[in-house]
Amino acid sequence: MPLDLPSNRTEGWRWSDLSALPALAEAAPSGKVPDALPWIDCDKGVRLLFVDGALRSGDVEFAPLNIETRHPLGGLAGKSGWSLRLGRDQAAPGLVQIVHVSTGAADHLAAEMVLDADAQCSVVETFVGQGWANRLTAIRLGKSARLMLSRRLLGESGFVSLTDQAELGAGASLTTTMLAAGGADTRLDGEILLTGEEAYAEAGGALLARGRQRHDANLVIRHAVPNGVSRQVWRSVADDRSACSVAARVEVARGAQKTDAEQSLKGLLLARSAVINAKPELEIFADDVKCAHGATVGELDRGALFYLESRGVEPAEAKSLLTRAFVADALDRIGEEEVRATFYADAEEWFGGAKPLPFRGGVGVGPVTQHGVSSTSPTPVSSPEGEG
Repeated sequence: MPLDLPSNRTEGWRWSDLSALPALAEAAPSGKVPDALPWIDCDKGVRLLFVDGALRSGDVEFAPLNIETRHPLGGLAGKSGWSLRLGRDQAAPGLVQIVHVSTGAADHLAAEMVLDADAQCSVVETFVGQGWANRLTAIRLGKSARLMLSRRLLGESGFVSLTDQAELGAGASLTTTMLAAGGADTRLDGEILLTGEEAYAEAGGALLARGRQRHDANLVIRHAVPNGVSRQVWRSVADDRSACSVAARVEVARGAQKTDAEQSLKGLLLARSAVINAKPELEIFADDVKCAHGATVGELDRGALFYLESRGVEPAEAKSLLTRAFVADALDRIGEEEVRATFYADAEEWFGGAKPLPFRGGVGVGPVTQHGVSSTSPTPVSSPEGEG
């Protein structure tokens, strides 16, 4: 059956390239699993291994899932998948790690994470291999529940597509971080709905692309009630002829007063043949809110490079240090030390395994600020972020 894929003539898909998906959908998996899997070394927790969308090891409940979605890729995941449920005041027994291995074909899988009031959990998903890994994830957080979801997209080749649908109750907290640092193309589509007062949503990550790779992140956070807080922090690095695109949107409903929302989208071009698209959007129907957005795309700040070189740092190393500090800005939000260190190590491997980051923030790009537009021509000039 042929795939009914969206066209890049559609606004929400104009930066995506799905041309490889039909061939991957027809390919046969090799079934070969790497000898060494990218688990995070921690004292306790839960480990689940999926190979081509099928459970290979771990204790997991498979059940029919009633996830309603109109998303053209997420809808392929079907109605069966794995479920994580925590009751009132429950905490997961350590870090929940899920490794997805694709072996050359297409695999589709749905998932559900439901946390009742005051429950808490930290989940890390890691994607490796070749092929098309397609995931649909539904998240529901009860009153004051807390979930940290971190994803490592490290596939050698192919495509990873993630569709997230989240709903947050009163005082609930959701933090999602994505690092795309492999050789596969990626696309994230996320919708986060704040339905309870004083809910908190934070989403973002780092997109690292080279060659002819494409990374595409599309996220909307909807504030339906008063006193909600949201943050979106994305950092993109593009080299060669690659492309990174981020469309981040905040919607504030009528009556959702005292909403506090911020967006920070920054892109770093390592080659003038690369492309970075940044599109922050605000749609506000309440009059007592604090909302700000900013988008910058540019090259490394020549002043910062000169500063390091004048103190004996070689030009190549100076460029490397500033690029690492730029990316760290998006990964510092990860709460668990061992998880954060692993994400730093993944980024280091993409950069070539040079020296670790010696500092955080304060240096990096100095590009022109742009609002709701894309940029491929860098201009090393600083300007303040916009507010709305």
